[in-house]
Amino acid sequence: MTQTAYDVVVIGGAVMGASTAFWLTKMQPGLSVLVVEQDTSFARASTALSVASIRSQFSTAVNVAISRFGIEFIRDFQGHLGHDVGVPSLGFKENGYLFLAHSSHGAQLLAELAEMQRGQGAATEVWTPAETQAHFPWLNVEDLSAASFGPRDEGWFDNMGLLSGLRAAAKAQGAQFVTDEATGFEMTSGRVTGVQLKKAGLVGCGHAVNAAGTRAAVVAGWAGLDLPVEPRKRTVFVIDAPNARHPDAPLLVDSGFYLRPEHGGQWITATVPDEDGPCAADDFEPDLHLFEDVIWEQLYHRAPGFDAVKVVRHWVGHYAYNTLDQNAILGPHPDVPNLMFMNGFSGHGLQQSPAIGRGIAEHLLTGGWQTLDLSDLSIDRIIAGQPFSEKHVV
Repeated sequence: MTQTAYDVVVIGGAVMGASTAFWLTKMQPGLSVLVVEQDTSFARASTALSVASIRSQFSTAVNVAISRFGIEFIRDFQGHLGHDVGVPSLGFKENGYLFLAHSSHGAQLLAELAEMQRGQGAATEVWTPAETQAHFPWLNVEDLSAASFGPRDEGWFDNMGLLSGLRAAAKAQGAQFVTDEATGFEMTSGRVTGVQLKKAGLVGCGHAVNAAGTRAAVVAGWAGLDLPVEPRKRTVFVIDAPNARHPDAPLLVDSGFYLRPEHGGQWITATVPDEDGPCAADDFEPDLHLFEDVIWEQLYHRAPGFDAVKVVRHWVGHYAYNTLDQNAILGPHPDVPNLMFMNGFSGHGLQQSPAIGRGIAEHLLTGGWQTLDLSDLSIDRIIAGQPFSEKHVV
């Protein structure tokens, strides 16, 4: 028997679920919203394990627009939340992103993408190798053809501050958050009419939102739907290099690794394994060999100051990886119209959460996309098997 009914039940209480709850209760005061999260320590959540970066340098205009709103939200965090949530700022470090190209085709692509990005309000610049070295003389540019750099509105910020602030603001606006595990749906005539919780039992709902991160496909399966989202493991290394102290360095994206400065003169770096594929949901064992076998040689080639390097610590996070096209999967499913999806962000979900939460809330309340047209990311393309690919996946 259904115990309680809510207008909206959000499955997943990390940054996507929290953002959706925030925007729903902000846009429609009095709406009853329940957010269900099984682990409120967020110890293994993609939100908590992210390197917490934001950029305008994407290959699709909609992703640029999404992050343009995200940077505005981060810059005026308290202003958007509208009251004191105990997080004065998100500590935005505006060092920029630097993408490197190694061929004439790569250089042409960076130039084309930069023009598109600037059309969306970004400040992307494309540099020759000589210009790149003039800005960052510690880099080896001998094998580069070009680089693109975001001189403003790109960098990194406090990921858990964003999550804490959204949750606090949503609670203040009336959303309820519970620590429980969603285990299934009650379905009636092709609609989700209830969400089964492990501790609380069945709760009724007018709408359900799948914000389950790497468990997104499991949740979709409760409604008899397929979703091409799987967990993929990423081992992140914190390293110390005494001959490479460049606190103003950008987040560098090379062909085989990324690198950015961290507190105390240290650095964060990671790579995509050659045999990248799905991992078990509980597999958080680090692939420690990746630094020695893959990253270090490339890193030393790119920046000789990394001749002496020590791994200080490491962690493992999971991407909620969309195997079709590495882009978000958004909106209602035509076969289950009151089930909303916000899944498959493939590593760029944190920075997109302010705009995606707003978009999902607007669509749920009005029946369509409003402030931003997110239709390119709708689930319709997944059903049709037609990729809408993002080329700049880091």
